Amino acid sequence: MKHRRISKRRAAVAGAGITALIAAGITFQTANASESAPTPTPDTLSVAKAGKLASSLGKDLGLDAAGTYYDAKAKNLVVNVLDESAADAVESAGAKARIVENSLAELKSARSTLSDKASIPGTSWAVDPATNKVVVTADRTVKGTSMDKLAKVVKGLGGKAELQHSKGEFKPFIAGGDAIWGGGSRCSLGFNVVKDGAPHFLTAGHCTEAVTSWSEEQGGPAIGENAGSSFPDNDYGIVKYSGDTAHPSEVNLYNGSTQAITKAGDATVGQKVQRSGSTTQLHDGTVKGLDATVNYGNGDIVNGLIQTDVCAEPGDSGGALFAGDTALGLTSGGSGDCSAGGETFFQPVPEALSAFGAEIG
Repeated sequence: MKHRRISKRRAAVAGAGITALIAAGITFQTANASESAPTPTPDTLSVAKAGKLASSLGKDLGLDAAGTYYDAKAKNLVVNVLDESAADAVESAGAKARIVENSLAELKSARSTLSDKASIPGTSWAVDPATNKVVVTADRTVKGTSMDKLAKVVKGLGGKAELQHSKGEFKPFIAGGDAIWGGGSRCSLGFNVVKDGAPHFLTAGHCTEAVTSWSEEQGGPAIGENAGSSFPDNDYGIVKYSGDTAHPSEVNLYNGSTQAITKAGDATVGQKVQRSGSTTQLHDGTVKGLDATVNYGNGDIVNGLIQTDVCAEPGDSGGALFAGDTALGLTSGGSGDCSAGGETFFQPVPEALSAFGAEIG
């Protein structure tokens, strides 16, 4: 997904979009500014404002051709660009520009190569804008000829990819927010939502594919029935409440309090996040990659996931990934545990809401 210096055509597109950004309240220095004018410095931005700026830069200037991420320490939006012309426009808009080698188109091509030639159980890959590469991870089950094959494909991608190793094993976190039970399986409730005017909740699709009726405790009365499910490729399911169970739009923080959830949003690389689940309760971490592909094995390949360094364990599946009052993801799976750490992947909530015609509530 990245390369080349930027073309004259790209520079022309960038210039044409400046008017649109000025209308949106983003200002630029004029071309005839005096040489003594101060060099623009990146604005200090919240994650939400950084996300809006990234969207504006991508839509109006075409300057997301090499990816963006949030520098939580500096509180800056970092925009990868392909030449100095694009860098000037980015920094004038209030973001930090970084010239890189690989375009998103080239990294997307690298991902396609991995899908075609290295779909090996126990592997994952996601674009990391901070390294400007596709980061390929092999879990502990990838050995021998499989590892040789994977290493060869990654090596063939040159500077577009790098291979990492996980001490754990990639798997959906089902054993089984709050605990929900179905048969002998336990998962976690993600977010309460409204669909067609009726209360529902979201959880992981690999949970709803295996179970049709859910209760709050093992062997307890049913509180909901499956109303939709998608797994693999996606990992989301929706359950319609069937009784009078209270369904506030909030997440259990497991300290006697809750976090109200008022909206859904897209995760940003570098963003600080929290996860709540019925096995390991509340943990926090950072978003490491987006649009991740994970090969859980048995033909279960899931695409478009959020990759994080937040820990999780079996039973946390379906649980909530959030930042403040914003719902971000549903726990899908990963490797490691909350003693040793590891990677955890999440199904983006906005995609699930769109698929089911639901909204947070």
